[in-house]
Amino acid sequence: MPRTLFLKNHKHFNSHDLWSLPSSSDVLECKDVTVTFEGLTALEDVTLQVKRGEVVGLIGPNGAGKTTLANVFTGFQRPDRGKAFLSGRDITNLAPHRISRMGVSRTFQSVRLFAELTLHQNVEVAAINGGLDREPAQDLAGELLDWFNLGDKWHLKANSLTYSDERRVGIARALALRPKFVLLDEPAAGMSDAECDDLIRRIREIPNRFSCGALLIDHNMRVVMDLCRRIQVLEFGRTIAEGTPAEIQAHPEVLRAYLGTRSNQP
Repeated sequence: MPRTLFLKNHKHFNSHDLWSLPSSSDVLECKDVTVTFEGLTALEDVTLQVKRGEVVGLIGPNGAGKTTLANVFTGFQRPDRGKAFLSGRDITNLAPHRISRMGVSRTFQSVRLFAELTLHQNVEVAAINGGLDREPAQDLAGELLDWFNLGDKWHLKANSLTYSDERRVGIARALALRPKFVLLDEPAAGMSDAECDDLIRRIREIPNRFSCGALLIDHNMRVVMDLCRRIQVLEFGRTIAEGTPAEIQAHPEVLRAYLGTRSNQP
């Protein structure tokens, strides 16, 4: 499909009209969530809240339970105890596609693009799954790719992309669902410093540009500290700290978890 076809109305297209207006009741939260796998505790009594329009950071060492919590929010994991809520509605036991249609989308550590489809088709399919008709879905896909500076690669198959471009398309696809909340699972993984700088600029725009809240999970502390006013830290499935970037950077439990000071003690 020539690019001019799916962008024929691009100059008249305003994606802001596709997003619902934010409300003070728009909150994604979990309360006292516990998840175990064959006797091993992945999460224990974790409570977390994200308001629409903010970017909240979720950090912790490998195996801390960060992705498990994202799976609870998006229906891929049912907790043993506790609940997940979207704007006050219990979504704990809903299927992933229902939660997505209600306004919660995500990226994955493994991006999971449709390898034989083009970049544009990958994003367009997500927009259609989000409820758009073909023409607005095409326009939205074009706008999102342009926003990520991928517009000139729209016709390439996904299996030809660099790793960092795959991650950008993954975020574009999540946003094409027009969510109220997007969960970004290690979006900066494998990116250079310059690519991280660009990613920071894009994610910083998400709340206002897309009327969306974001939960950011990443090991790149520069990205998390630059983007998030509030950060929650997990270790071995439990919350060990919550606060501003300055508070988290100085928190003794966080320093211990990341620097291993306990293991160095006699």
